[in-house]
Amino acid sequence: MQNPKHILVIRFSSMGDVAMTVPVLKNVLDQNPDLKITIVSNAFFEPLFSGLERCYFHPAYLKERHKGFGGMYRLFKELTNLYKFDAVIDLHSVLRSHLLSLFFKMSRLSIATLDKGRREKKALTRQQQKIFIPLTSMHERYASVFRKIGISVQLDADKSIYFKQEIPIALRAIFSSGKKIIGVAPFAQFKEKMYPIEKMKILVGQLTEANYTVLLFGGGKQESDVLEHWEKDIFSAFNVSSKYSFNEELSIISNLDRMVSMDSANMHLASLFKVPVVSIWGATHPYAGFNGWGQSDKNSVQLELSCRPCSVFGNKHCYRGDHACMQFISEEMIFQKIVLGLNG
Repeated sequence: MQNPKHILVIRFSSMGDVAMTVPVLKNVLDQNPDLKITIVSNAFFEPLFSGLERCYFHPAYLKERHKGFGGMYRLFKELTNLYKFDAVIDLHSVLRSHLLSLFFKMSRLSIATLDKGRREKKALTRQQQKIFIPLTSMHERYASVFRKIGISVQLDADKSIYFKQEIPIALRAIFSSGKKIIGVAPFAQFKEKMYPIEKMKILVGQLTEANYTVLLFGGGKQESDVLEHWEKDIFSAFNVSSKYSFNEELSIISNLDRMVSMDSANMHLASLFKVPVVSIWGATHPYAGFNGWGQSDKNSVQLELSCRPCSVFGNKHCYRGDHACMQFISEEMIFQKIVLGLNG
């Protein structure tokens, strides 16, 4: 289509997946100065987009008024009453986003949908006869959907998305101590993506003994309770989980010297602020295309095992039964990656 002026972008789902859209939208908007974008996503994620010019956010309440067929129609009516779109980009490609797109298609709007590359991902993760090659990154897959409707974009992985933000008052003394500040996010949605929690606690202790300050990130009561115990047991380790708003957590992350994360949301949040991430990979693999924006492969910690990767999202049980991909990564391997980066 010719020169769309205002497009709707649909992306629900998990925080990490939504955060990966931000660098793409930034590049699209910077390279197309006459374009406006409205993104519809889970209401909680609004702060991710607040720093993008000409990008508007419309909240979706998928467990409440926007649940099911009727909820998607209600969301469609809300959007059409507020905005006039020239095209719709579906960056999720699931039943609810297809349904929302269908309502717009019936209104004669152009629709472009994400190709998730399911076939090549299946070949990468199968147990036998893997095709073990790097796949197209999700950032590039997102960008390709914009090109389908005539919006030109070339991704620049060196491009800064956001910059440091103001540190919450309660943490300013910690950040002004002169010590390097390392964020550690030990949790992930699925067990197979997590480094053993007892080994991670040992690593945190090693970091504080080496005169680094560690901030502990998590979410929900169960994770926060674990990190509260770590804070009590380890000097110079501080739990920030569930103590700050999402906006404030982003501000804290933006000021870190390093983030240590699983293949999970915190890797992508830190990447938005160009914070180097030491990422730990087990059941999943960077080859599937989910590495953080602008992150160096040198900062990935992983073992080259013939069974890896066994899934795209880490949601399948280890068929070997020993979780070797994580169990056999030593704390020292991760520690050296962190220290090398800080001192390099």
